[in-house]
Amino acid sequence: MTVTFPDITPDLKAAMPELRGRLLANQSLAELTWFRVGGPAQVLFTPADEDDLAYFLKHLPQELPVYVVGVGSNLIVRDGGMPGVVIRLAPRAFGETSAAGDVVTAGAAALDKRVAETAAAASIGGMEFFFGIPGTVGGALRMNAGANGGETKDVLVEASGVGRDGTKHTFGNAEMKFVYRNSGVDPSIIFTSARFRGTITDAGAIRARMNEVQTHRETAQPIREKTGGSTFKNPPGNSAWKLIDAAGCRGLKVGGAQVSEMHCNFLINTGNATGHDIETLGETVRDRVKQTSGIELHWEIKRIGMTEGEQ
Repeated sequence: MTVTFPDITPDLKAAMPELRGRLLANQSLAELTWFRVGGPAQVLFTPADEDDLAYFLKHLPQELPVYVVGVGSNLIVRDGGMPGVVIRLAPRAFGETSAAGDVVTAGAAALDKRVAETAAAASIGGMEFFFGIPGTVGGALRMNAGANGGETKDVLVEASGVGRDGTKHTFGNAEMKFVYRNSGVDPSIIFTSARFRGTITDAGAIRARMNEVQTHRETAQPIREKTGGSTFKNPPGNSAWKLIDAAGCRGLKVGGAQVSEMHCNFLINTGNATGHDIETLGETVRDRVKQTSGIELHWEIKRIGMTEGEQ
């Protein structure tokens, strides 16, 4: 079944004569996610720059829902697609990184890995953990992304973003209200850039640490599969993968979705999975872990959109 939404792009273009970014109707989102599943966005908007994004949001009808995606590395799009507007910040406009002194500045579409590389080239230590996170700066800000003993809150100076009404904002570290794998900033804020501070460190030591991070990923995680990174948050004092393994879920399958044999806190699309397969597998894992351990796992992967037939 092919999902098709009413095309509202002509009306949006008419209401926004100065818009410079690209509007596409019924654009597939599957190709924008690592899982390669899901229905279309009713509208996909790629802004030309921060001013263009602010102009768009200011003139966008308030009743239209808005969601922003990065590289889709931590995302399940449901098969019924996304009504309203999905905004994707393109690397060309929002992907620059630079270093000055002990500070790295990065656009929200810059890969976390590139932040680590920019820091390393400038002998700035403390950001090596970003090398092991397969997402963008925008997602790292929203989720307080972390790996290998470090997380975004440890190095963030400030973040910039645009509100649903088109107003620009800047948030200091404390104003981000970071907690484990989340930020307390209004969910409607679309982050556009950030500044991170590390410490000047021996470049060789930084590279060695980044190599350790990469080796860990390659040997312990199914990074060459169609996956979405860590599926569930680690419960306090425990590891999600250990609970999943103890519940007998390693290798478990639902349709074309499977719990990774290599690391069972990763779900993979074996080739023909649907969004429903992957989400159902995740919920099955949660049920089994609850039954065997009494612990309730919480999703770390974001799930968006409608189920097929929900329109």
